Amino acid sequence: YTRLTLDFHTNKRIVDEVAIVPSKRMRNKIAGFTTHLMKRIQRGPVRNISLKLQEEERERRMDFVPEVSALEQEFIEVDSETRDMLEAMQFKDLAGVQVSSAPQRM
Repeated sequence: YTRLTLDFHTNKRIVDEVAIVPSKRMRNKIAGFTTHLMKRIQRGPVRNISLKLQEEERERRMDFVPEVSALEQEFIEVDSETRDMLEAMQFKDLAGVQVSSAPQRM
């Protein structure tokens, strides 16, 4: 993996050195697909391809625990439309709901 590049011709020579391929056409197909995968790996994680760097990044994201949970908020700011909707659904006495003065942009 460390020798492969984004260049088809370089990958073609690497396939020639590393593997015994029965035909030139098959070698070119392997090099082309390898180049395609290398470009996909550069853009982001690729399904069913496990690289150490990707695994470490995934573990780092999975182990991250925020100091304050996003679910544990004292107050939730809502606009007047949302407040009216909550009142229509008989939820006007929810604790911690505050109406913001400025409308939120979407």
